[in-house]
Amino acid sequence: MTDPISPRPGVYGHPPAELAEVPEGAVQLSPLVPGGTALEELAPGSLPGLTMLAPPGTLERRHVLALAMRALAPGASLTVLAPKDRGGSRLARELSGFGCRLDESAKSHHRIVRTVRPDAPTGLDEAISEGAPRRDDGLGLWTQPGIFSWNRIDPGTALLIETMPPLSGRGADLGCGLGILAHAVLASPKVTALALVDNDRRAVEASRRNVDDPRVTVTWADARDAGAVPERLDFVVMNPPFHDGGAEDRTLGQAFIRRAAAALRPGGTLWLTANTHLPYEATLGEVFKEVTQRASGHGYKIHEARK
Repeated sequence: MTDPISPRPGVYGHPPAELAEVPEGAVQLSPLVPGGTALEELAPGSLPGLTMLAPPGTLERRHVLALAMRALAPGASLTVLAPKDRGGSRLARELSGFGCRLDESAKSHHRIVRTVRPDAPTGLDEAISEGAPRRDDGLGLWTQPGIFSWNRIDPGTALLIETMPPLSGRGADLGCGLGILAHAVLASPKVTALALVDNDRRAVEASRRNVDDPRVTVTWADARDAGAVPERLDFVVMNPPFHDGGAEDRTLGQAFIRRAAAALRPGGTLWLTANTHLPYEATLGEVFKEVTQRASGHGYKIHEARK
């Protein structure tokens, strides 16, 4: 992680270049970009400017906007944009609630709001608290708005837990989220090591709190990267993502499958859960010797694939 105290302006996520200019050398502040700086760790009033592609979830977005207000220096510029149907239509109202005066425009199905940080923004503490990490009594786990399936067990993960047998040896959970699947895997005493990998820093921090087991390592990284996953594993489990910036992207899951195959030893096994409509069978057949559908239901399917 880079130095959290920096005079450089910030960028949150990957705003489309044709819609917002990002200063050269801007510090990346999104938790979804491994290696970036945590916005919440910046000293209040230290940030000279920020360009943000705002997240879609209301609690997450207001939390991030409030953190930005706190981090920005008085009078520092803030440009925020989002697709109209993914929070963009609410940006002006939310920023006005913090006491900002706005210049709003629309382009390419996005709302773009330009403002400056007021001398005394209002309502920041409430918004920061509403989107902060918390322990969910229903899950019995630490979580935070913005993490995948942050306040419920995803049905695909639940079906995989019901279906897969006790595992053994060294393994990995790619896209580990809160660590729900990891808990099920670690119930087998024959599991000797489990690498948890996720590109969401908030999920990684939650997993470190939720999965207290000496067999576990947790890494903030993109699971598609070669160095992110150990090699010659006995098993891999995963519920891979298939959305990028809100749009469906089937190549994400396909890349996860290829990374799993590369990480497994000959004879190693992948246990995969996916939405029924996702056509992963062809990719599985390309990189695994045996592929068997083990279960289906509630809009999901479970595949076992052996290398």
